[in-house]
Amino acid sequence: MAQASTDTVAAAFAASAERWPRHPFIAVLRETAGAYGIEPGERHYGELQQRIVELRATYARAGYGHGHRVGLLLENRPAFFLHWFALNGLGVSVVPINADLRAAELEYLVGHSEIALAVALPPRHADLRAAAQAAGRSLALMSDGEMPPAAPFAPPLLHQVIGALTECALLYTSGTTGRPKGCILPNRYYLHAGHWYTTVGGMATLRPGAERMLTPLPLVHMNAKAYSVMAMVLTGGCLIVLDRFHPATWWQSVRESRASVVHYLGVMPSMLMKAPPAPEDREHGVRFGFGAGVDRALHAPFEARFGFPLLEGWAMTETGAGAVIFTHHEPRAVGTNCFGREGTEVEVKLVADHGSHASVDEPGELWVRHAGADPRFGFFAGYLKDEAATAEAWAGGWFHTGDIVRRDGESLLHFIDRRKNVIRRSGENISAVEVESVLNQHPAVKASAVAATPDALRGDEVLACIVPHEPVAASAQETLAALAADLVQWALARLAYYKAPGYVAFVEALPLTASNKIQRGELKALAQVLPGQAHCVDTRALKKRQG
Repeated sequence: MAQASTDTVAAAFAASAERWPRHPFIAVLRETAGAYGIEPGERHYGELQQRIVELRATYARAGYGHGHRVGLLLENRPAFFLHWFALNGLGVSVVPINADLRAAELEYLVGHSEIALAVALPPRHADLRAAAQAAGRSLALMSDGEMPPAAPFAPPLLHQVIGALTECALLYTSGTTGRPKGCILPNRYYLHAGHWYTTVGGMATLRPGAERMLTPLPLVHMNAKAYSVMAMVLTGGCLIVLDRFHPATWWQSVRESRASVVHYLGVMPSMLMKAPPAPEDREHGVRFGFGAGVDRALHAPFEARFGFPLLEGWAMTETGAGAVIFTHHEPRAVGTNCFGREGTEVEVKLVADHGSHASVDEPGELWVRHAGADPRFGFFAGYLKDEAATAEAWAGGWFHTGDIVRRDGESLLHFIDRRKNVIRRSGENISAVEVESVLNQHPAVKASAVAATPDALRGDEVLACIVPHEPVAASAQETLAALAADLVQWALARLAYYKAPGYVAFVEALPLTASNKIQRGELKALAQVLPGQAHCVDTRALKKRQG
């Protein structure tokens, strides 16, 4: 059996459990407990560590070990942490599975990741079994609380030491020209994210053993899984996980949980500001919020109304905390899409379209790397089964982010746009190509093209241009609406609900290049003006989470 070192996520949690055994690590509020059908309350470090050790032993007896991957479809439940930390101590990488994924997505994830086992909610076992069958793989399944089935094969890295560079997790991020990419994240990625957060200081200073951090963000994303979790683990703090963001009860959750820090996505402040002002708006203990994408017009009004700063940051799944940029010091240039300036541990290059360094206030693509001897320290280890994409992302020794930013005269960085063909809806990155591949399988569709169209509430919305096999007149509104609804239902059965089209525009032809590729620039411009036209059907009301 491989020997474990202290440079693992599991070892970090064990150390905190020894130091703060009676401190709460997880708090489950009544609303979340009701949604999940579990008991509300707090779970302490000491009791959780005991359960983790016991669970680890059951996995070991079943033959799981270094080099295996195990999928976790457990939402934001306490069970997620038990299985993650138990498996991590054995050198098993976890693959968080978004509960919103459907057939086509699950088939790809199961096949690409080669998970040996999935620990999943019972209602999703049939979906995962079908996905594995479609991918031509054998997949063991279990629910939380069950004994693990025997491992289907021996641990591939059985005799290698488990340590900082051991794969801790495989997180999938939306691809820009094809399928989502699997980001290999070692233990060092997570430990450094926690270390960065606990030492960044300034307006985001964390107090050891005292913080209560509330996040509605999913554990399938790096924000919650790396920053929030590891910051609390390394400081003995308490993590309050919600099943999702509920605008109507958000402040009730903040007060009930006694949260001192909250994490957010840009859409959340917008929703909270829609509620009428109330005398209790400042009746909470929140010291700061950490997130990205707040509407610049609402940034200052939000802080004035609710009494705490929203600290905007920039990072990617690929960069982790190896190159995070943060507005934790004044001046923050509130209301300007500013995400701070790099610290001494990060190097930044802005490359203009002409290929040279961008001058002051000139837009350029953001290139980053970690300062010092190892420019990839804290970053992902690479894309699974895609060395070419990894090398391309690191061309010239810099990580090419694809984000367009500008640097002002005070050296502050301001976000402008994303170069990559990704739709950003309510914090979710959606690959246009992935949605197109599903829509093109519909029997009525001859061709499709997907782009972002502005949405006042969610930033971007998914707009699909459809060339049907049988032309439909724009005047036949009932026929258009029925076909649009059918296409959305088709997408909802195969993709996460947020990826389904919010608008369906029926067109005679797509904008194509001479080589018959979609002209993305022209499509993007078209998507700005299509909503409201007779042949464009608004299907946003049909986008519902699937049971």
